[in-house]
Amino acid sequence: MGWFGRRRKDEAVAENTWLVVGLGNPGAQYAGNRHNVGQMVVDELANRIGATFKSHKTPSRVAEGFVRPGGPKLVLAKSNGYMNTSGGPVSALLKFYGIPLERLVVVHDELDLPFDTVRIKQGGGHGGHNGLRDIGKAAGSPDYTRVRVGIGRPPGKQDPADFVLKDFAGAERETLAIMIGDAADAVEAIAETGVLAAQQKFHAPR
Repeated sequence: MGWFGRRRKDEAVAENTWLVVGLGNPGAQYAGNRHNVGQMVVDELANRIGATFKSHKTPSRVAEGFVRPGGPKLVLAKSNGYMNTSGGPVSALLKFYGIPLERLVVVHDELDLPFDTVRIKQGGGHGGHNGLRDIGKAAGSPDYTRVRVGIGRPPGKQDPADFVLKDFAGAERETLAIMIGDAADAVEAIAETGVLAAQQKFHAPR
């Protein structure tokens, strides 16, 4: 294959590459927190595509692979920093890979959705989520795709800031793996069929 043929092949791969960022905080003490469910989802995706997270030139850990042979490529990422500074690493990854904002998928915890609910959203506000706020600011636009993983509201008068930094409760853990799998399915559907088709599939009554 000549240089022009290689270039066209590389461009075709680039056009079907998605950056999927799982939000969370670094360190073992946060790994099981509700706030880290986005990272749990990209861990599941990495397992599915047979990829391992490795250090990267950007301040992130990255795993790369294809949804299926000949299918979309996923660049899975977890920031090395904390949730509220997610924007810098995400912006750096977009620039490094030359991926446009419309092929960025951010997977995050969502207080305003009941536990065990997964929804896909295109653009919109940050709803008080510090990770989303920082990404929108660094990227210069909120027009990226979100996979919202429902964790529900805290019981009683518990502070939401404390609630998200607690591990999932025992009763929740029984269905947590299913919810993580559903969110990973949603990411794959976005990459395979686009946001609108994925929304129609995952938002339909089951």
